[in-house]
Parts: sequence; structure tokens; C-alpha cells
Amino acid sequence: MKSALRYIISLGLAGGLIWFVFKDIDLADMLERFERSDWRWIAISCVFLIMAHVIRAWRWSMLMEPLGYKPGLFNSAISVLTGYFANYIVPRMGEVTRCGTLYRLEKVPVNLSFGTVVAERIFDVLILLVLIGLNFILEFDRLSTFFTDFFQSKLAGGQSSGTGSGILLVILLAGILSIAFAGIYIFKNQALKDKLSQNALIQKIVTFAQGMLEGLLSIRKLKSPGLFIFSTIAIWVLYYLVSYVLFFCIPETSGLGPLAGLTLLVVGAIGMTAPTQGGIGAYHLLVGNVMILYGLSQKDGITLATFIHGTQMLFMLIIGALAFLYVLLQKDKDVSEPSKITVSQ
Repeated sequence: MKSALRYIISLGLAGGLIWFVFKDIDLADMLERFERSDWRWIAISCVFLIMAHVIRAWRWSMLMEPLGYKPGLFNSAISVLTGYFANYIVPRMGEVTRCGTLYRLEKVPVNLSFGTVVAERIFDVLILLVLIGLNFILEFDRLSTFFTDFFQSKLAGGQSSGTGSGILLVILLAGILSIAFAGIYIFKNQALKDKLSQNALIQKIVTFAQGMLEGLLSIRKLKSPGLFIFSTIAIWVLYYLVSYVLFFCIPETSGLGPLAGLTLLVVGAIGMTAPTQGGIGAYHLLVGNVMILYGLSQKDGITLATFIHGTQMLFMLIIGALAFLYVLLQKDKDVSEPSKITVSQ
């Protein structure tokens, strides 16, 4: 009942967001634009997407080597694809499905493989945080103007955009300094530290931070930490290219530059974390509105978001379904953990 209720709420949230985004959009006009798009760029985007998932599977297998397992690249990639396929059906089921699939194909224990999935997610979150910071630095004027204009529209009067950007920068620096001073004060005050350590929310934050630190330090156990870092960077570069090349499919977006691609990557990644099937609705809402910063109308921004998300979703559903069918046709391995390797003590 709990799982069914969670699924219904997620589906309802996705439906509500989709309605809100498309309530003023002419769908016939949007479909006509899709028909006039250059589908060669879609093929290139799909190639980049497959490459990203194969490299993700390769990186995942690196994390399992120190645990004594070395699954094949093909089976690891099939597991990754079935995980993405499951995420488009039931949110947050991808990780469990991915690990269960790998157990069926390679007999890698689910508890071990799930731990490595959590570890690699930590590295992805770290990269995303770096990209958010980089995006904010490179596009500070554009983003600050957007936010100050947004808040000024909610309040009577207001400063000019230039003055508003300066105020936003001062507020940002003041916030960073306040957090730093608060951290130093808490660190030096043992009584306050003990009191805060008993707070349930603080305990969850500390546990999460410790988990991230352990995940980051786990790279020291890898045989080739340099290859792991390279694969992580390569995955995100390919994610960037997956969306960026689709700019050239539609005449209205073909003039967008590389920085627009970076903003789309960051905002789109945030939208994909929403508790809906494949980020449906949240992705369209965030990307559709942020593209206004680059001279697009809201209609063109939503068209671009729909085009990018739709092509990726359709492609992943097809590839994921084929991967899932492949798994169903496979017999359970009747051997004693062939992917197990010997780890030197």
C-alpha cells in the first residue's frame, strides 16, 4: 500500500507539473517544430548517451574490484540500462533494479553492489556541486539579474538590475562569512557541540557528511584511481554533449552558446532529481524558464526542454526495454560466482 501510494503521488505530481507547464502551449505548433528538426543531431546525441552509460558501467565495475568482484562490462552496462528503465516507471527504483540485475547476470551480492552505487552517487553529487559553482561564476551577471528581477517583481519599487546584482553579491559573501564564523564558534564551544550533536536533524546531516567523506576516501582503495576520476569527468562531459548538440536540431535554439549548455546541464540535472518518473514535469519547468536568460521566449524554452527530455526518455525506454528483455531471457548462472576475484590482503 505504501509503495502504491508513493507511486500515485509521484504520478500525480508529474501530471500536475506537466499541466502547469503546457497549459498555455500550442501542442500542434510544438509538434510541427519537432517534425522540422534535424534528426541527425538526435542520432549523435543518442550515441553520446550510450557512451556515457557504458563509461558509467565501467566506472561501476572499478568500485567493485576492491570488494573482490569483477563483473563484465557488457553485463554491467545492461544492469545500468535496466536501472534507468526502471526509474522511468517507478522513481528511485533504478538503483535496486540495477543491483538486482547484476546479481542475476554476475552473482554479485546486492548489498555489496548497492554500496558501490551509493559511493558513485557521492562522486556525481560532488561533480554537480562543482558545476553549479562554475556555472554561477561564469554566468554571475546573467543569473544574478534573473534572480534580482524575479524578487523585484514580487516587491514594490526596487533597485536597478546592476545595483541588484551588487546587493546579491554582498548578500552571498555575507552568508558565506556568517556560516564560516558560526562553524568556528561551534567548533570552539564544546558544550554547544554536545547539545547540537543530540539533535536528530544534526545527526542526519553529520551521518550524511560522514558517508560522503567515506565515499570520497574509498577512491584510495581502487587499483586505478586516475581512471576512476577520468571516467567520472568523461561521464559529465558526455552528459553535457548529449543536450548541447540538440540545440542544433531546432532553428530557434541553434544560436545558443556553450555557456547556455552548461546552464541547461546544471538546471536539468537538478530537475531530474525530482520525485517524478524520470524528472517529468520538473525538468520541463526548470529548463523551460531558465532558457529565458538566453533570449528565448518561454514557449521556445519549453519546446527545447520537451525536445531534449522527450528524445532522451524515448531512447532510454527503448534501449532499457531491450536490456530488460535480454535479462529476462537469460538463465540464472549455474556456476559459483565466476566474477569473483582474489583480493590480496
